[in-house]
Amino acid sequence: MSRTHPAASTYRQPMNSMEFDSDNESDVFSMASAAPYSVSGSMTSYDVDLSMRSASPAPSVVSITDSMQSLYRQEHGRNLNNYSNVYHLPADEEELDRLDKQHTMFVDMMGGKYVPGMEAVMADDVPGETKACLDLGCGSGSWIMDVARDFPRCNAVAVDLVPMQSTSMPPNLRSEVDDINLGLEHFYGDFNVVHARLISSGIKDYHLLVDQISRVLRPGGLIDISEFDFHMYDKDHRRIELGTHEIGPPWWARWMTFLNVAIRTKGGDVDAATHLYDWVSSNPLFEGAVYREFWLPVVPGPREANETEFQRRFYTKLREDVTSFVRSGRPLLLGSGLSEDLVDDLEKNAMAELERRESPQYTRLQCVYARKKMVT
Repeated sequence: MSRTHPAASTYRQPMNSMEFDSDNESDVFSMASAAPYSVSGSMTSYDVDLSMRSASPAPSVVSITDSMQSLYRQEHGRNLNNYSNVYHLPADEEELDRLDKQHTMFVDMMGGKYVPGMEAVMADDVPGETKACLDLGCGSGSWIMDVARDFPRCNAVAVDLVPMQSTSMPPNLRSEVDDINLGLEHFYGDFNVVHARLISSGIKDYHLLVDQISRVLRPGGLIDISEFDFHMYDKDHRRIELGTHEIGPPWWARWMTFLNVAIRTKGGDVDAATHLYDWVSSNPLFEGAVYREFWLPVVPGPREANETEFQRRFYTKLREDVTSFVRSGRPLLLGSGLSEDLVDDLEKNAMAELERRESPQYTRLQCVYARKKMVT
């Protein structure tokens, strides 16, 4: 079911019976007023340390040499980036594997790799112009590597706090080590598409980031951003409000509450997902903002005899993702001051709740895409 918000058309990608809609329009379009727009004058990591970035504009890859090992630190048995005090999820092989599998799950869920309009924007149809795509917080690089392969004449750039570690980098893709929080001024006017997915836990001011993306894009360019809101919802898509002053079920919602607080304490913008549409649609440089949302059953309801093969495969992928995500969140929770016994208790009970499937709980992925105006 689709609804049209007064300020924009709403596109909902069919997802068989795996897509869930809310009966409360205020839940679907929960908007907050945006602060005045501004452009950061902060230093970028290019100014801080030239060695942290690969050569530009020629395609290149940052290699992990002995000097690059300083980009990592060990905490509670996992490798984390050593470049940002905000983003506190792992940057190791296990996490990259999780993100690769998550990418395939999102492709299934959204019905394709790209939002509508991507192919048109990236078409090689402007004489003298080489199309370019930027992926902010690229993670394992699955999405941007798809772009580089599907549009082989484009320039693709992957930015993250650690280098991409793929052994099969397309020749038109380069990896750059950078902290987005330091600013994107060095990219202004360079890209036709800017993509960001699930990076808000490491972003101090997402509203400012949206404004900067509007300046990074060329006229007619495409912004494509997606974020979770770090809350859990019941079977009727009502937010489950819990605190950290007590321990008890529902355990997934309880675990997520502690994670939300830990990310907020580190400086991450945990509320960004709720405001994405408002920030994009209110920006005078964007037009045609489209909102999509997807409800993911982190804890599905009881198994049904008529579950399709698609549903079974999706549930399996989602289970693998959330199970791995619990392990990824462990350093963050322990680093926030929680005892190991408490974190163990939260994890054990959350996984038992997932196994029983008696208490359905959902998370919401909120997505916005729009075009930059041709004339500004």
